[in-house]
Amino acid sequence: MKIPRRRFLHLGAGAAAFPLLPRRVSAENQSPPSSQLRERPLAERLAAYASGLRYGDLDAATLERVKTLVVDTLGCGLGAWDERPVRACREIALSVDGPATIIGTTRRTTTDLAAFANGAAVRYLDFNDTYVGRFAAHPSDNIAACLAVAEAERASAQELIVAIVIAYEVNCRLVDAFDISARGWDPPVFGLPAVALAAGRLMKLDPEQLSNAVSLAINDHIPLALTRVGALSDWKGLAAAEAGRNAVFAARLARAGLTGPAPIFEGTSGLFQQVTGPGSVDVGAFGGPDAEFRLHRCSLKPYPAVIYTQTAIVAAIEVAKEVGALERISAIEIATTRRGYQRTGSEPEKWSPKTRETADHSLPYIAARAMFDGDITNESFAPEKFRDPAVLAFMQKIKVAEDPALTARGGGAVPTRVIAILADGRRVSREVDHAPGFAARPMTREEVERKFRGNVGQRWSEVRTAANLAALWALERTDNLSALLGQLALKT
Repeated sequence: MKIPRRRFLHLGAGAAAFPLLPRRVSAENQSPPSSQLRERPLAERLAAYASGLRYGDLDAATLERVKTLVVDTLGCGLGAWDERPVRACREIALSVDGPATIIGTTRRTTTDLAAFANGAAVRYLDFNDTYVGRFAAHPSDNIAACLAVAEAERASAQELIVAIVIAYEVNCRLVDAFDISARGWDPPVFGLPAVALAAGRLMKLDPEQLSNAVSLAINDHIPLALTRVGALSDWKGLAAAEAGRNAVFAARLARAGLTGPAPIFEGTSGLFQQVTGPGSVDVGAFGGPDAEFRLHRCSLKPYPAVIYTQTAIVAAIEVAKEVGALERISAIEIATTRRGYQRTGSEPEKWSPKTRETADHSLPYIAARAMFDGDITNESFAPEKFRDPAVLAFMQKIKVAEDPALTARGGGAVPTRVIAILADGRRVSREVDHAPGFAARPMTREEVERKFRGNVGQRWSEVRTAANLAALWALERTDNLSALLGQLALKT
């Protein structure tokens, strides 16, 4: 759906009206025609896109969406501050001095380690945004790297915003084109070129250097889908952060003049042949002055759990409310998509989770916990919660299966149907396609702020929280990214 052009974007009662940003298109900034771009290797076409996009190509709706995603992403990272793996990554990063802030502190480290530590925090709770294409990905994983490089390079806020848009566009368009999960590879594969291009743009690399950054990022850093299979480890929340770290380092190597294997996508033993299979990517159709940016199709999560369970939570809570006493239930049937079944309901470990990571990828556990508590929060994944004998016994009543009709639905839907079969034979059913916060049901600013406050908790006073939110909503006008990030330091 194309975003309508309006003189002002009104955000509802009490919100400011943002003037439409001017379009600036000059001959030297125009990209080559689509037909010419398709004749060149994909890495070169992506580099041309990243090099050519301008702040003036973003309308007010896109600017507002970038700020919404930044606020949500930083809130998720701050919410994970106390988690053991996040703390470990932070301590490793802080052992080295550098120019990039570790979010939640006033201390700095190298750009690649800041991208890693901050990316780990952003991703760990499984609460950050999602894009659903051929598979589901988390493009906000890339924001941590963009912030680190922008600060280190002393880039302007407008340059940061453009870099974030580039990272989203590249990541999401590649997710549209290739189903790498079905071939045994992990979603952060496409974060590699996305971050390499965004970081390279902030480093002011030329198109040739950007193309080399893509090649260097991809060639040696392809992650296995084993990360999300069976009993899940700490790495489930850290793999995307590692991809960001590698891509930032690749951009630095390209700036120093190093070249990478090419053509990285089309070449013999390249990405198409070894990883993705064949496909087509029309870079000429990417977002810009006359085409919608993919970040408008990204969804914010209302619950800290894998995307395939978000609609199940809504459905399960509604079923539980109608049923009343859960002991009346003799069986529960959950229908999901093929990918939802594969990732959350096809393995025995999902009926007896031993780790937080397995629990937040377990459809039977999450549905049961939602029915017991009427909600899913970060506390839902405490060990005493997913080891609760009552919940584990209740989970044995649950069966999960793919419904091909649900798999066939598009439009960013992640459909789930929950049916409770009562002891008297009555069936209580709910089916949900889009949870609150999905692209089809977007959060308002007020709802985004409510989620942010929930993640920050009591670490700041309400006055300080309000001040930090106001500063983040004015991101495009900030003249000191280091000062802005430093304001986010937590009381620990």
